[in-house]
Amino acid sequence: MVDELARRLGSSFRKKLFRSYSLTKATHQGKTLTLVKPLSFMNESGAAVREALRETGGEPSDILVVCDSLDLSPGNCRLKLRGSSGGQKGLASIIRSLGTEDFPRIVIGIGRPAHKSQVVSHVLRAPRGADAERIEDGVQRAADAVLRLMTEDPTRVMNDLNRKEPAADAGASGSAAHGSGAPG
Repeated sequence: MVDELARRLGSSFRKKLFRSYSLTKATHQGKTLTLVKPLSFMNESGAAVREALRETGGEPSDILVVCDSLDLSPGNCRLKLRGSSGGQKGLASIIRSLGTEDFPRIVIGIGRPAHKSQVVSHVLRAPRGADAERIEDGVQRAADAVLRLMTEDPTRVMNDLNRKEPAADAGASGSAAHGSGAPG
């Protein structure tokens, strides 16, 4: 989703040596947006977020974290203005590193595999078939929401994004594997 925002805003990422993240700046409707991609493992992304905030002079309330969720069906999105990690390891790392749950986040559903033993491969492999299309749609809607958040009331954006999407075809996400394994 961060790559999609960079593409839309005509920006590209450049990694600086010895950094645990890649950063780019872009402008949308006269406002500057700093896009950050942790380069560490997802469950260690809190350190990268903390470093990026230190470099940019930001506060936790200035960030918007985007991550995946096994608990949402593929492509469904939720914007939350604060809250717990809900078991998402990248969010848990960020909460630990920042010492607060008070930052907004968008979660994009990737669905849960049929068997617990399939979770790791489900998260690390690219989505396939109908799930891939649903997740791509979720990425696009999440990117739209991020841009809207720069100029609109967060509650309004949240209400629009969090509307339930049509149910996925029966069994569509049960065994499909997806996700990039990239940091959240």
